[in-house]
Amino acid sequence: MRGTRCVHARGPSRGRADLRFGALRDVRLPRVGGPPRTASRSIHLRFRRRFRLKFTHLATDGVARLGTLETPHGTVRTPAFMPVGTQAAMKGVHWHEVRETGADIVLSNTYHLMLRPGAERIARLGGLHAFMGWSGPILTDSGGFQVMSLSELRKVDESGVTFRSHIDGATVVLSPERAVEIQRLLGSDIAMQLDECVALPAERAEIDRAMRLSLRWAERCKRAFEPDLPSGRALFAIVQGGDDVALRRESARELVAMEFQGYAIGGLAVGEPQATMLAMIEEVAPLLPTDRPRYLMGVGTPDDLLKSVARGVDMFDCVLPTRNGRHGLAYTRRGPVNLKNARHAEDPRPLDPESPCRIAREVPRAYLHHLIRANETLGAMYLSVVNIAYFQTLMQDIRAAIAESRFADHAAEVTAAWTRGDVPAL
Repeated sequence: MRGTRCVHARGPSRGRADLRFGALRDVRLPRVGGPPRTASRSIHLRFRRRFRLKFTHLATDGVARLGTLETPHGTVRTPAFMPVGTQAAMKGVHWHEVRETGADIVLSNTYHLMLRPGAERIARLGGLHAFMGWSGPILTDSGGFQVMSLSELRKVDESGVTFRSHIDGATVVLSPERAVEIQRLLGSDIAMQLDECVALPAERAEIDRAMRLSLRWAERCKRAFEPDLPSGRALFAIVQGGDDVALRRESARELVAMEFQGYAIGGLAVGEPQATMLAMIEEVAPLLPTDRPRYLMGVGTPDDLLKSVARGVDMFDCVLPTRNGRHGLAYTRRGPVNLKNARHAEDPRPLDPESPCRIAREVPRAYLHHLIRANETLGAMYLSVVNIAYFQTLMQDIRAAIAESRFADHAAEVTAAWTRGDVPAL
């Protein structure tokens, strides 16, 4: 989980009218080795034992990718958006509700879990899946970003990061090896290397130093992770380099040479304009292996997702759906709707009568407005579910469009729906 972008991107059009909350469908991919059903090619690769990746590339724009990612705890359809349960929980949302929105995989954070309740305790209780009651795949961030952003007193050197806990002030040492060990104890399906993320803008010398340190940490994480390979778990590397093209390219090439099971693009959505983020993706994505998943960390808005898929990204995570829901913002196919606005006070209409989410389809805007203005917990719960469902529907429609070789047209339709905005006030 990394930075978060502005909240003003608008939502997509519906791709399939027969989708209903709890019954999201997906397209069937071509059989591996069989005759292609479209102008596409399939790549099937086993990552040591149980970790298996399959991408099907369609000729929509030559870059957007459709696939599946198989993990010890199930299959992830890509492109995928991962809801964020930072402390092994979604605020006000039960895991079965998250699953019903169509989410295949969720993210939890090493930094928070190692401080409370502790990785060793979670391991004694059967691992993170049993502890939090989520049976599907889990990706854990290494905690590096949170150390840099949440810990006021910290020291970064070759050995790792030494910092003060934001909970009780205790001194904690997080080395690359310890980051891998913690994620092993948690039992996540996908672990991330420890890296140093630099907020932008920054001096090139600082970006260069952090990138090279992250490369050395990546080597150490990979060595520490070797015993885990037979389990089917995976370790992803993180491309760094800030907004410097040359450093980004160097980071990507060095990490590819190390042969990780997947590659993340980190250090974006940390203060730079969207155009800069997209430019960095365009530089990095072509350098990454086509038979490995590509994960853009901490991104982002619906517009970010659409444009990043168009540049070859497969996986995303962000706190925006739940964070903005708790503050009264609902995502719909016509764009974001601020339920705090007085225009909704006497509006009996639902947020979106065509949404697959029952709450968005049935609950009156006036009631949602009342809940948010009265600071009722139910309002935050409702809008969190609405937004998670919206993001999953966005990815479902993107996958369907790629499968049918109409991604470019679909992207234009989505953008047009955002431009039209919400329904007129009564």
